[in-house]
Amino acid sequence: MSAIEASLKSLSRALDVEHIRADFPILKLKVGGKPLVYLDNAASSQMPQPVIDRLVRYQTTQHANINRAVHYLSEVATAEYHEARCKLARFINAREEREVIFTSGTTDAINLVMQGYGRKFIGPGDEIILTTLEHHSNIVPWQMLCEEKGAKIRVVPINDAGELLIDEYENLFNERTRFVGVMHVSNALGTVNPIKPMIAFAHARGVPVLIDGAQAAPHMPLDVQDLDCDFYAFSGHKLCGPTGIGVLYGKAALLEKMQPFKGGGDMILSVTFEKTIYNTIPHKFEAGTPPIAAAIGLGAAVDYLAATGMERIAAHELDLLNYATEQVNRMPGVRIIGTAEKKAAVLSFAVDGVHPHDVGTLLNEEGVAIRTGHHCAQPVMQRFKVPATSRASFAFYNTLAEVDALVAGIRTVQKVFA
Repeated sequence: MSAIEASLKSLSRALDVEHIRADFPILKLKVGGKPLVYLDNAASSQMPQPVIDRLVRYQTTQHANINRAVHYLSEVATAEYHEARCKLARFINAREEREVIFTSGTTDAINLVMQGYGRKFIGPGDEIILTTLEHHSNIVPWQMLCEEKGAKIRVVPINDAGELLIDEYENLFNERTRFVGVMHVSNALGTVNPIKPMIAFAHARGVPVLIDGAQAAPHMPLDVQDLDCDFYAFSGHKLCGPTGIGVLYGKAALLEKMQPFKGGGDMILSVTFEKTIYNTIPHKFEAGTPPIAAAIGLGAAVDYLAATGMERIAAHELDLLNYATEQVNRMPGVRIIGTAEKKAAVLSFAVDGVHPHDVGTLLNEEGVAIRTGHHCAQPVMQRFKVPATSRASFAFYNTLAEVDALVAGIRTVQKVFA
């Protein structure tokens, strides 16, 4: 059996993709008269009809501000917001729902940890370990902290396949190491990092670990208790949910020690001009009116993903990635950037003699939506000596035919620039 036939058999066994695609109204669009082939899922996934319907139901029958009020709508909205938190806790297998903090996204979540934990517990001469693979949102906040505190960032290098050099990671630890930040899956290359042993190694030395899970949460089952991470951050808009909503998971004991990031309403128990007493977690970190509708929408999104099956989603997307990798590797003049042994649904590539922005522009004329640029991962681009890449990223509603459309589009690009 050929690799293509094996992929087809596996896909048919795993998911009814056409049935799933019917849940996503945006996939019926045409771009320039051609069917939309949406392969920009690492930037933002699309939203299924059940999530859209849930948002409409909240806005039309349940909308009110939450907490404190005793009228019907407020009580309903408060209960639905709390239930959304419980759904997210189950989705990642948090020990308690109070360990789930709603944020505006992964970036906001990482900044919360930097402000609440880093500013309190990291001081002059201390060291923070990051990796070459990190998104800017897991670099810049720590640089800001280091500038303020006189601390230092140390960086784990990667090999030519885009894999972390774990021996180098372990060698970076010393008596001044205070914190580790590492992404679960690289948004630029698709590399799946071995975070569980990395976390265990750090914990053996008393060092807490933050995981940027923006690219992992939509694509694989998550169990934060099994990982034993101290913090885990991800975004709703990559998870078939709304924009403007994300999650920070944190171990309760650490969250209780942290300073609040933002001050205002609802994150307090009492306020006088002499003293403020902060609320308990998770409320301590959710100042002001929270993103109520977005949180409820995200709860509906994880319901949808859980019903579809995260294991089946992961298997389907791996089949798509393997098929796309096989097809692109056969194309003269096209080079895949990032060839790690363990990858998630990201395929970054370079076409000889063609700038990635031109690749993206011409693919768009074929109805194929990809991402081009440095992907907010400029250290990765510097490591591979490229200014940018073209990135196709897959979701569980994508098909082998759409991979074929991508490949045909790349051939068209090569013909135009021949």
